[in-house]
Amino acid sequence: MTTFQKSKKNVVVGIGSALVDILIQEDDSFMNASGAKKGGMTLVENLDMIDSVISRATGSPSIVPGGSACNTILGIGRLGQPARFIGKRGTDRLGDLFEDALRKNNVEPQLSHSSTPTGRVLSIITPDAQRSMLTFLGASSETKPEELLDRLFSDAALVHIEGYLLFNETLIRAALSAAKKSGALVSLDLASYTVVEASKNILEDLVRDYVDILIANEDEARAFTGHTDEEKALEVLAKKVDTAVVKVGKRGSFISHKGQRAKIGIMGSGSAVDTTGAGDLWASGFLYGLVNGYPIEKAGLIGAACGYEVCQVVGAQIPDDGWLRIRKLLE
Repeated sequence: MTTFQKSKKNVVVGIGSALVDILIQEDDSFMNASGAKKGGMTLVENLDMIDSVISRATGSPSIVPGGSACNTILGIGRLGQPARFIGKRGTDRLGDLFEDALRKNNVEPQLSHSSTPTGRVLSIITPDAQRSMLTFLGASSETKPEELLDRLFSDAALVHIEGYLLFNETLIRAALSAAKKSGALVSLDLASYTVVEASKNILEDLVRDYVDILIANEDEARAFTGHTDEEKALEVLAKKVDTAVVKVGKRGSFISHKGQRAKIGIMGSGSAVDTTGAGDLWASGFLYGLVNGYPIEKAGLIGAACGYEVCQVVGAQIPDDGWLRIRKLLE
């Protein structure tokens, strides 16, 4: 089995959008009328559109902390790894909710504040467990490169960056540069096929120059490589980075690390209730395994367990009994 070299440093740092998830369960006709793209992410410039869609919802929404990198870092914190999240929140109730959730999940908040409202994502969950997102970035989009202080990375074994930052080229370049300068491994989750399609002009160079671990699902891998066959897509990605991952939903995941490949199946037998956060929590388990020096096969299994557990509930928060089952894999 292929083993990932463990670092003497131990903190996993996440950089991303400080967002609150607003979850509603609706049918496809509602989703289509909302303006969201099925299974994708659509940016909106103000809150009016999101408020309008919520006003037409058939049930009351659930509100939980979210954002791709934040979801991953929360999971890493729950697994017991020292963790830190860097982002920007508004000085409002949702911002307080977001910051409190970080602390409750063993994550150190490093959040700048803004008078702009806290960012939020309306996630429309359809009966097939797909989630289609309308995203208002709000304060989260105002993080400045100069706020990425060197001291925030000095003890980092790994820095995990969400692909949504590709919408802000100056910021993602600063984040990647700060992470690389610290000597930490750099992980990039491509986040959404819509993000990949919109950033193809810069993505290739950024991955080549900065990224050690590249995580994608089959749609993102196809958008980046042009290959519909996920194993061929993995082969292309593996030429760009030391560690490449292509997640393929119910069929598991493919991992390549320095020429060695592994196919990881899914964990559990229950059908998905909601796929919100599935890829983010898969990354939690996988990255936790890597920074602790586990073989990539075991890291992949921990990722699969986290991804499975989060699909058994609505939203991206695994309940306590789910974490107990995951920890049994670590014993």
